[in-house]
Amino acid sequence: MVEKSKPVISISGSTGFVGTNLGKFLSSQNISVINLSRKKQKSFKSKKTLVFSDIDDIPKIHCDALVHLIGTGAQTTSSDYESVNVRQTQKIINLCKKSKIKKIIYISGLGVSDNTTFGYFISKLKAERLIKESRLDYTILRASYIVGSDDPLSQNLTRQIKNGTILVPGSGSYRLQPISIHDVCRVILESVHNKNLSNKTVDLVGPKTISFANYVKKFARGKKAKIKKIPLEQAYFDALNNPENALYGIDDLNIMIGDFTSSHHKLEKLSGIKLKTPEIL
Repeated sequence: MVEKSKPVISISGSTGFVGTNLGKFLSSQNISVINLSRKKQKSFKSKKTLVFSDIDDIPKIHCDALVHLIGTGAQTTSSDYESVNVRQTQKIINLCKKSKIKKIIYISGLGVSDNTTFGYFISKLKAERLIKESRLDYTILRASYIVGSDDPLSQNLTRQIKNGTILVPGSGSYRLQPISIHDVCRVILESVHNKNLSNKTVDLVGPKTISFANYVKKFARGKKAKIKKIPLEQAYFDALNNPENALYGIDDLNIMIGDFTSSHHKLEKLSGIKLKTPEIL
């Protein structure tokens, strides 16, 4: 029997938390990776990096699938949702068509829907629609909190622990549904060739939900830090009036308070992957 050749996979946004871990995971599976990055990265035997200043300047690339991870979860005067989450997605679609890449895998957000009313989700919805209208084979994964040793939420809580106090906006009863970065990498790889995930939008969630307050307690266990609840009004006031120093941004708070959860069974059924509960839970 002739062994099926392994795919070549490109990653945009390869320097972020998911992109970095995905690149390491694929390389460990001896899968060739092409990182698309604005800065140089260390290259390995099965991984190379194409450095670009604008996606439009990237030459044709030869790969079987592109994982699109470029995005922003906060707006500034120089980087807004429309220019990053929407326009960069259109440029990635153009690159796929130019390079004859048939498969695109996109990480969206849990809670994105046609009824959404706030900016971050609207931009993600627009990006989803561009992908669906592109006629490329797609898998859109609407992610809950993706957790690992260096994920953004863990980094935030670790910084607060070093300062001696973790702040919990409001009651903390709103829920998270964390999924481990290892499972996310497995699902992404499965999406490359699994026909069950072809032209599908699936919630990328773990098997258990937990309140934010309880998540913080588990994260801070054994560490010398107080846990303090603050009024939601104060959290939003700080995010609006002192965004550079606020512990939670406006959209961080919107997503947290949104209490977005879903069933993990559809993801398991389509992918054939038994999801594991993240270690922190």
